[in-house]
Amino acid sequence: MITLPSTTARWLDPNFELIEAVAHTGNGLVDLWELSPIRLDSNELKTDEVIDIVFPGNPLLCCGWTRHQFDTRARRNWYKLHDLQFIVPNPMAARRGLTQGRKLSPHALSNTGARRFLIVEFDFDGGNSAEEARLLGKLAREGRDVRDLCAALLLDLAEKAPLALSVYSGGKSLHGWFYCAGIAEEKVSRFFRYAVSLGADRANWNPSQFTRMPDGLRENGKRQTVYFFNPVIVK
Repeated sequence: MITLPSTTARWLDPNFELIEAVAHTGNGLVDLWELSPIRLDSNELKTDEVIDIVFPGNPLLCCGWTRHQFDTRARRNWYKLHDLQFIVPNPMAARRGLTQGRKLSPHALSNTGARRFLIVEFDFDGGNSAEEARLLGKLAREGRDVRDLCAALLLDLAEKAPLALSVYSGGKSLHGWFYCAGIAEEKVSRFFRYAVSLGADRANWNPSQFTRMPDGLRENGKRQTVYFFNPVIVK
């Protein structure tokens, strides 16, 4: 059964000493790209191909043009997925479900199926805290940026759980898709608690939370590039 924390107290605060230690292993975005078993390095968007691999068959998928315009359909009824910004990273159990406000919607926790992927998103910003400003400033002096930091953290996590995808938001963040189908919820929770201690967005514990569509287009026209893709681990 999927459970959500009743308060944010369940999650650890970011451990900047640990974050900085991981950051200075020297890994960065180039390393993430070079370690990718499959590289989507053409100008042609490969959104449909990626989705068909990570969601084989014809599952119900909840996708969104925006955070407020979305639908749940069988995979074969979705066309031009690259035009969509968002996707729920888990198959849906039904086309509609009741939201917490008791409204019928294609995007609700109640109609989200079993967890297939856990999303780990890092979105550091110097305006968030003095610690983040100091860390990003230090990286900048080394010729690195926030994407290098995110990549280093995802590679650290990839030593502890199977990383299937890493997707650029088209802004600043990277989203890691960790394959967890059939894994006990408590084990997944322990992994995510560690990710949160590295600065991951705790909102992604919710299995119905939208994430960026792999190789889709953001509203600003930027490509949501797939920097890492390992389809072998997906079953």
